[in-house]
Amino acid sequence: MTRVRAAFVLAVLTIVTLVAIPLQWLALKANWPLKRRLPLLWHKLACALVGIRVRENGAPARERPLLIAANHVSWIDITVLGSRMPLSFIAKSEVAGWPVFGLFAKLQRSVFVDRQRRSATGKVAEEIGTRLSDGDAMVLFAEGTSNDGNCVLPFRSALIGAARHAMGDDEAKVWIQPLSIAYTKLHGLPMGRQFRPHVAWYGDMEMTHHFLSVVGEGAIDVELTWGEPVQVANGDDRKALARKLEGEVRRMAAAALNGKPERGASLRTGDGALFSKGEKTANADAA
Repeated sequence: MTRVRAAFVLAVLTIVTLVAIPLQWLALKANWPLKRRLPLLWHKLACALVGIRVRENGAPARERPLLIAANHVSWIDITVLGSRMPLSFIAKSEVAGWPVFGLFAKLQRSVFVDRQRRSATGKVAEEIGTRLSDGDAMVLFAEGTSNDGNCVLPFRSALIGAARHAMGDDEAKVWIQPLSIAYTKLHGLPMGRQFRPHVAWYGDMEMTHHFLSVVGEGAIDVELTWGEPVQVANGDDRKALARKLEGEVRRMAAAALNGKPERGASLRTGDGALFSKGEKTANADAA
């Protein structure tokens, strides 16, 4: 039955995608508002067909410019987040060359980062800043890679500094919001550490097999927990900010995995401890 289910889901998504691709291409070329809405509708349909149920704790910030700093568990994260609101992703450059997924990433107006070329970081940060200034909500998977879904890896600070490029002047408000992604149930039952790799995609896992397994099984519950947005100002220490965001996402992910989801606590920039350069990163993992 899983093969039949997978075949049905893929058939429907293929038909819808073949119709949506030229529409999205035209929307991008003509700069129509549809360019932001069409991916949202596609991801909503994909979640419904696969059987992904999303529960949100808190809400995405209304303030713009907005950079979302999230943990990264699986390729499924893209569809889960894409079904919530119009947004674009900051992805590693390899994704652009992936079959199918690379095309989807381009059509969703992703910004691609070449992690092997440090000299390109400034240019990418400037592009991200421009997109933020234009009102696009951008998602940064701040760990720089996916994990097994049971923990949160250390956040990388380099691209978090992209928010500064969105500032037209010293008075501009730029926001960064922490977001935790936690896969909690499979077929209505607690997923647990041993079953989470069914959803988590990391290391050298083979993509096709993992994709077909997820689509065939379905019935996945995921918790999104939105923390309080942080207002970033010129001169703020991006490394200290990255550590604070990391700690907040780790705390929210642990709460969701333990069955006690909660709204993220405020990370006010007015708190002098927020940008203390002497602060050490917490070493706690999610359950």
